[in-house]
Amino acid sequence: MVRRPEDTPLDLERFLPYRLSVLSNRVSALIGKLYSDEFSLTIPEWRILAVLGRYGEMTATEVAARTAMDKVRVSRAIARLLDAGRLARRVDPHDRRRLTLEMTEEGRAVYAQIVPLALSAEQKMLSGLAADDLAAFNRLAAHLTQAVAAFEAELGVTLDGVDAGV
Repeated sequence: MVRRPEDTPLDLERFLPYRLSVLSNRVSALIGKLYSDEFSLTIPEWRILAVLGRYGEMTATEVAARTAMDKVRVSRAIARLLDAGRLARRVDPHDRRRLTLEMTEEGRAVYAQIVPLALSAEQKMLSGLAADDLAAFNRLAAHLTQAVAAFEAELGVTLDGVDAGV
């Protein structure tokens, strides 16, 4: 007897993409609570500041790729950060068609205040994990990242800058 797909329910609690998405949403929302009220930042705005804080100035397209958020969401968050005086745009002196984003002094000050909060939250979430479990998780995350890149290549697509609802 051949089983039809509709006869085999998807066990979401064991389906990796679902589990990763739910966990990511919960972690982002939890950490977002630490900074949203005090600093008037949304999750996308914080992600942009975090990426610029880590990697330095870059274009909006590069930010979208680094954050895996869609370009519209990135564009809206950048506009709010520009309006709030936390980001500045500048023309690349080597390619005048290219506009890069960088944090302003105010953006760097906000970033410097949020980083310790985010790191503390991370420590609280990881506090019950043994060092071996954390190392195993890091290996698994690296493996899954490579597997997703290989699957993208197999399908002939690049999903950088595509927001998965996270």
